[in-house]
Parts: sequence; structure tokens; C-alpha cells
Amino acid sequence: MALKQKPSNKVHRRYLLIVEGTKKEIEETVLDYVGILGWAKCKPVFVEDKRIKKGIVLSIERKSLEDIRASFELSNKNMKIVKVSGTIEGLSK
Repeated sequence: MALKQKPSNKVHRRYLLIVEGTKKEIEETVLDYVGILGWAKCKPVFVEDKRIKKGIVLSIERKSLEDIRASFELSNKNMKIVKVSGTIEGLSK
């Protein structure tokens, strides 16, 4: 019998739609600002979705959203966070 996980213990994620960048550039931008420890705390996952035509979807932990946003603002690359949502479906609207 599998143990049920409490809702307060689950990882709550936010999905970011990022345009004008590659996965490698996104990773370098975040690592430059928050470092390896911050990268591990935000638990990033690149999400592939057929509904998203433009851009790359990055899934991160909810608590580290402000750090990730700050890393994109401070970078001198031309990448922008277009939209942030709690679900992937929210990005495609």
C-alpha cells in the first residue's frame, strides 16, 4: 500500500514561457545569478508541449520564482519571460 503525500508536502511548480533563447542560454543565465545551489533549489525542468508554438517552457518551484525573474532581468541577453502560470494550459491561452 502506497503512502499518500500531504498537499502541504508536494512540490508546487510555476511554468514560465521564455522567448528568444535556447535551453543552454537559459541555464547559463540562471546559473550566473543564483549559482549551482540556487539552481538545485529551484528544481528546474524544461517542458515540451505541443500547444506552445513559440518559446521554451521552464518549470520551477514556486518559492524561487522571484530569483529566476531577477536573473533574467539582470542578464544582458535578449531573453524575456512572457508569461508565468500555475498550469501548462494557462501558458497556451
